[in-house]
Amino acid sequence: MFEITFLGTSASAPSPKRNLPAYLVQHDEYRFLVDCGEGTQRQILQSGVGFKRMNRILITHGHLDHILGLAGLLSTFMRWESIDCLDIYGGAGALERIHDLLYGVVLRGGTAPMPISLIPIKKGIFFEAADFTVSAFPVQHRGPDCLGYLFEEKPRRPFLAEKAEELGIPPGPLRGKLVGGSAVTLEDGREITPEMVMGELRKGTRLAALGDLGETESLVELLQGVDGLVIESTYLDEEAEMAKQFSHLTAKQAAELAVKVGAGKLMLTHLSRRYRDKDVLAEAQSIFPAAVVVRDFDTFTIKRED
Repeated sequence: MFEITFLGTSASAPSPKRNLPAYLVQHDEYRFLVDCGEGTQRQILQSGVGFKRMNRILITHGHLDHILGLAGLLSTFMRWESIDCLDIYGGAGALERIHDLLYGVVLRGGTAPMPISLIPIKKGIFFEAADFTVSAFPVQHRGPDCLGYLFEEKPRRPFLAEKAEELGIPPGPLRGKLVGGSAVTLEDGREITPEMVMGELRKGTRLAALGDLGETESLVELLQGVDGLVIESTYLDEEAEMAKQFSHLTAKQAAELAVKVGAGKLMLTHLSRRYRDKDVLAEAQSIFPAAVVVRDFDTFTIKRED
């Protein structure tokens, strides 16, 4: 299960109701900030999610509306908040620009109170925990090294409590050993193996976290069956040519991708001030009824529905 909190949902420039791009993806104790537009630190405060463990930042690309907030965030970490380290992941070009921002403007030749790692990534898994991974994949936008991110829980076999009851396995350490893959011996001498109380292997939850992009066909195979899809919707179909010119998507194109991959939920962000939310929503829902237009501070739980 993944939880997403949207901290900024506007395109290019802030609006009275929308801040610049940023959203937080959480899985248990792990937290990942995807992009960090100007004003993100205030959004973090206003949302109530806090700065604790806000030490992994994933950058989709190096355009200023997606990275300027890193300067303020680092400044706050230096003065008020305590974190052990700050790891910033992204394409090489984006990290070069972020290096200039942080070391040339904020630190100005000085040093930060915590280690800062600018970690260049390309296609493939770059973060792995016990029960999930995060991988990067290339997307087409203006400039090189533009990335999307795929959060994937590892497959697991569910513990069948009803079967354990039938076999007379008491709650407690014995069940824990079985879940961990070890056989146990009951007081009556019977040996119980994990296969006797574990269900069939189930796929884990998959969440696609995207920034700006202007093409979707190359993503159809990769994103098949995602349970959640966060994607931009900068234009309406009436201005599809302009969207193509600036390498952005329309609400219709985003919804068509959701249909092709069989997404569980479609979350549209990166909204232009030129459109009303209800018009964006209507265009998307005419193709993919489960679409939502997200707002700043909206929170969603994404989990696989078996």
